[in-house]
Amino acid sequence: MNLLKWKTAVAAGTLVLLLAGCQSDDTEPKEDAAQQTEQTDKNTEQPAQEESSENDGSQDSHAMHSSSGEVPEGLKEAENPTFRVGSTAMMHADHMPGMNGVEATISGAFETTAYSVTYTPTDGGEPVKDHKWVVHEELENPGEAPLEPGTEVTLLADHMPGMKGATATVDSAEQTTVYMVDFIPSDSNEEVKNHKWVTEEELSEE
Repeated sequence: MNLLKWKTAVAAGTLVLLLAGCQSDDTEPKEDAAQQTEQTDKNTEQPAQEESSENDGSQDSHAMHSSSGEVPEGLKEAENPTFRVGSTAMMHADHMPGMNGVEATISGAFETTAYSVTYTPTDGGEPVKDHKWVVHEELENPGEAPLEPGTEVTLLADHMPGMKGATATVDSAEQTTVYMVDFIPSDSNEEVKNHKWVTEEELSEE
């Protein structure tokens, strides 16, 4: 009897160990599967977040080019502009996405010297080359217009982040009528208000 009990106990112990092994084998793959599912979800979410950031950036870009309509001190209104305030014209400029080839409403017309400039933003952004346009009255103590290409100036304009207070180099100068315009970009439904600036050569009758 003692021998029989011993054999029974050994068999029972072996069965318990086998069941424990099977249970361990069953649970480990489940944990791995759960981890894989969680990782897949994270990978799926990431592109969506990146796409959202890109879209937000596009909207911000358009919003940056809107302004209150205030003009710098000393800027003179044009007496007899080709495109009068309130009229519409077609734009032929590519200062920002969605600008070229769309209709614009003239919200201001001024006689001045317009400059294209190269500068490094004060907020640490990448250098901006051939930015169009900054008018003479948006420069700090500029002296008499027009300034020669290569002249170093300090910008007072705040058309874009990091622009105001930046040191810039004049790339070109053009004595012309500049216009402030309202328009809806071709790549957005959000209207840009009082965009500064578009020159007369960048506009045409519809």
